[in-house]
Amino acid sequence: MEYMQAPATSSQGHILCCTCGVAIPPNPANMCVACLRTQVDISEGIPKQVTVHFCKQCERFVLATAWYMGAVSVILSSLVQVRLIDAGFLWTEPHSKRIKTKLTIQKEVMNGAILQQVFVVEFVVQSQMCDDCHRVEAKDFWKAVVQVRQKTQHKKTFFYLEQLLLKHKLHQTALNIKEIHEGIDFYYGSKQHAQKMVDFLQCTVPCRSKTSQRLISHDIHSNTYNYKSTFSVEIVPVCKDNVVCLSPRLAQSLGNFGQICVCIRVTSTIHLIDPNTLQIAEVDGNTYWRYPFNSLCNPRQLEEFIIMDIDIIRDQKLGSGAGMRSNKHTLAEVWVQKTSEMDTSQQYHCRTFLGHLLNIGDLVLGYDFANSNVNDEYLNKMNPHHVPDVVLIKKSYDRTRRVKRRNWKLQEMARDKEGMDTDDERQYQDFLEDLEEDEALRKNINIYRDASKIPVESDTDDDGAPRISLAEMLEELSLSDATGGEGDDMMTD
Repeated sequence: MEYMQAPATSSQGHILCCTCGVAIPPNPANMCVACLRTQVDISEGIPKQVTVHFCKQCERFVLATAWYMGAVSVILSSLVQVRLIDAGFLWTEPHSKRIKTKLTIQKEVMNGAILQQVFVVEFVVQSQMCDDCHRVEAKDFWKAVVQVRQKTQHKKTFFYLEQLLLKHKLHQTALNIKEIHEGIDFYYGSKQHAQKMVDFLQCTVPCRSKTSQRLISHDIHSNTYNYKSTFSVEIVPVCKDNVVCLSPRLAQSLGNFGQICVCIRVTSTIHLIDPNTLQIAEVDGNTYWRYPFNSLCNPRQLEEFIIMDIDIIRDQKLGSGAGMRSNKHTLAEVWVQKTSEMDTSQQYHCRTFLGHLLNIGDLVLGYDFANSNVNDEYLNKMNPHHVPDVVLIKKSYDRTRRVKRRNWKLQEMARDKEGMDTDDERQYQDFLEDLEEDEALRKNINIYRDASKIPVESDTDDDGAPRISLAEMLEELSLSDATGGEGDDMMTD
């Protein structure tokens, strides 16, 4: 019988620590970890406490101080000599003014032995006002200003522009926003931020801009100049629901367009519609400044009419060279009468693009050209037979009911107001009604659900006024959503 010999198993031997005599696996230093740490500190030279400065005004950390940059350079130079394995934040009380970070590092010590160590670096937060806030308090803070102007009597374009700025968060870089007559001023701490604002305006509204700068100081030794720049932005003086008269050359270039037309929307271009043919056209900023035109009437001259008779026009043929027609509107001929002249038999006949909304007995807002004196260069040269007696703009609804059941709201920019008109609230309500009536206009802005308003609906309140659906609204985020309520304890896992 033969016996099988098992293979010899090798086991690692142990040695005694040269300092404390504990049996350990062999290592190049011949020392245990505890003794090795008493002999070598691999975190030596790395500061364990650093002071950082925090500005309470703008809630930013001041990183440009010489002492802080020196401390950071010492930490970085020390970390170059070791290997960073892990780093993380340790939780501290918000009012403790401490920020703690736990670092895990490795380093080769004593004949090639690798030692790993975990330690904590503490940052002490101290309050200090930054240079930008110092300049704000000194009233000499801005380096560039963007002056936005529009020579109109209504602020619909500014209300729309305000919502665009809030959506894209371009107002956050502005040091101050001041609302004045016919416009808004944006103050910036750098010329680059102002230039970015001007570029945004040129992409969102039809406008033109001019730039100027003023020398504040000059250092002849270092050859440095200190300028204050001013950007002047002029928006076209046309708003939504304005009636305009185009020049014959511009009307022909738009596809034999009617000279008298209605502005239905102002975005990056001016959207026009011909109430006689339903032709639509878009006029950009460059085209407008080459062939300028003005508004014939302002919104304060809108009068209320009642529909006495309506006849839908179908299959109207356009002439050669005509442009595009609107598919969202319906052409109709109507007989209207002023609500202020119901005791008379005076009626007016006109064409309108609101045939899809109007019925006999409805109220509608429009401009009365038959009894008004309009001074316009192109209108005075037109054939009087081609000038309509009445131009209808939009259907009229009960404003009190619309405000009562409106369960949404818009955000507003924090700005200084000077010389405000008394009818600003009425103009803002007109802008909110335009958002409800124009779906294409509200796609570019954020609409928030107003949780504080609970609309009360009844069968008698349904007058057919347009509304904004709940799917188009956003939930407004508040700080109480993160902690469960104001004053509650912080939610932790």
